[in-house]
Amino acid sequence: MKRTIAFVAILLSLTVLQAARAGEKKTTLDDQKEVAVTIYNQDLALVRDRRTVALDSGENVLAFREVSAKIRPETALIKDLSHPDGFFVIEQNFDFDLLTPQKLLEKYVGRKVGIIRTHPATGEETEEEATVLSANNGVVIRAGDRIETGVPGRLVYRDIPENLRDRPTLVLYLNSPVSGSQDMELSYLTGGLGWKADYVAELDPRDTKLDISGWVTLTNTSGATYKNARLQLVAGDVHRAQPEGYADRVFEGMAMTKAAAAPRMAEEALFEYHLYTLDRPATIAENQTKQVALLSASGVPVTKEFLLMGNEYYYTSSYGDLGQKMKAGVFVEFMNKEEGGLGMPLPKGVVRVYKKDSAGNAQFVGEDSVDHTPKNEEVRLKLGDAFDVTADKKQTDFKKVGDRTYESAYEFVIKNAKPEPVTVKVQEPMPGDWSVVSESHKHAKEAAGTAVWLVDVPAEGKATLTYRVRVRFM
Repeated sequence: MKRTIAFVAILLSLTVLQAARAGEKKTTLDDQKEVAVTIYNQDLALVRDRRTVALDSGENVLAFREVSAKIRPETALIKDLSHPDGFFVIEQNFDFDLLTPQKLLEKYVGRKVGIIRTHPATGEETEEEATVLSANNGVVIRAGDRIETGVPGRLVYRDIPENLRDRPTLVLYLNSPVSGSQDMELSYLTGGLGWKADYVAELDPRDTKLDISGWVTLTNTSGATYKNARLQLVAGDVHRAQPEGYADRVFEGMAMTKAAAAPRMAEEALFEYHLYTLDRPATIAENQTKQVALLSASGVPVTKEFLLMGNEYYYTSSYGDLGQKMKAGVFVEFMNKEEGGLGMPLPKGVVRVYKKDSAGNAQFVGEDSVDHTPKNEEVRLKLGDAFDVTADKKQTDFKKVGDRTYESAYEFVIKNAKPEPVTVKVQEPMPGDWSVVSESHKHAKEAAGTAVWLVDVPAEGKATLTYRVRVRFM
């Protein structure tokens, strides 16, 4: 008895849906009143699409057209903003089987089509009925008592098969408490939308200050266009469950902050991330890359560093020459502070640095990637290796002075071919329990296993650093 009742209920439901399908209502971008897009770093975006839709009282089939082709339909949520009481969704389907000549042919396997042939001499057209037998790697048809391969003429289809759409469409079977125009909002998560930050910086002639501009590069491969969208970006590492990465619908209701002065985006904290809001609507077209201004600052104080880094391996064995004409790495550092013209949480991205030559032309001098950087934190960039600052390094002594205890001595000859003096930072990783026995320059214990020497090298000259270190292993 229970099975019979359930079966009847299913039949009634199917009957209602089939009847509603015949009167399917469509909504397109022409009905759109507002769209908001929040884009995350990991190929994830939240879309909130508000449209005015005409519905009948009771059951409706609503084809919500021109949604993202990469929508995650399990995250879709539609609301009736005009009459929420009594509104509910019975069923929803995402139709992503898009209309193409090949798809249309495949849908007609086993069905009849018309074949229009053109006489090569007279140009007269004739139509013949045929049945499509196969559409795999070509087409096989039955025309009369013949089996033919290939398409002998133009194919004529009588209609478009069900669920074959020209645009990605979310089909909703829903109940409306009233009839007439109503404001509907569809929200969903989608792939195909991403963003990254890019920064361009220019050093001053003395390498003591820089001007920096930040840009957000948006990429849209979602299969939809978002016209005059209210755009927000989330910087941070949002956790997503595996394997599908289902996310809660708690993304709804993100607030906007008051827009900062151009060209900065407005920024605010959001949970453990940072939210950036564009202060004007932006259209993100399908298959488009767009850049919008993020920030701009000038005269940011910067320090330049020449760095020679060592290794642990030569503190426990005997070596001679450890390197000739070793190039010093070149780094620049600046603080992300308001006092320096910044003070805004910086999304991760690539910083490209330029400097003007003697003719006033900006030349590229290096780039480096930066991670998400909070305000009041240091930004450190490696731009390359110095051409004019080099070092010759050798081990001058090595001996074992006890059980698992070694003593070794080293000499750095640092050369500077530049017309101005430089300071070179020598950074050596020290293994085990270590101590410096003697040294030509005073070292600093930068960390538990790191010794650092700052060596001043005169213009077009050289300086020598020597030290002896004892290392003991427990």
